[in-house]
Amino acid sequence: MLIATYNSIVIANCQYTIKSYYYFMKKSLETIRVIFAKNTKKYRVILKYSQEKLAEKAGLSVQTIKDIEGCRRWISDNTLSSLARALNISEFQLFLPEKLEKDKKYRKPAVKSLMALKTKLELYLDEQFENTLNSGDFSGF
Repeated sequence: MLIATYNSIVIANCQYTIKSYYYFMKKSLETIRVIFAKNTKKYRVILKYSQEKLAEKAGLSVQTIKDIEGCRRWISDNTLSSLARALNISEFQLFLPEKLEKDKKYRKPAVKSLMALKTKLELYLDEQFENTLNSGDFSGF
């Protein structure tokens, strides 16, 4: 059973794609952005919130909610926290593929994979931060 392999993480245009994912997703690889968009809408519908109501509760514009659900916009960490609070869920739940919620045997490997992704992203960001500090070029911030 393949839990997860991270050969590379594409970090371009704010889309983070996992090259090798869970074995049940091999044929239909989804970007994290698509999973996030689907889950945002799913939890909004469960709470019977309109996009307008979710925007109000999260302190965001309606257009931002529309862009997130339409996969046209990525989010900041503050927006992620605001959305999770407004939806009464933990942030990580917005990143779990639908299959994981229906089948308990996939949850543990998924959490391990998400933790590996988190570690990989932290290392990448630490490296970028270190390079910025060493070069003294803060124009990207």
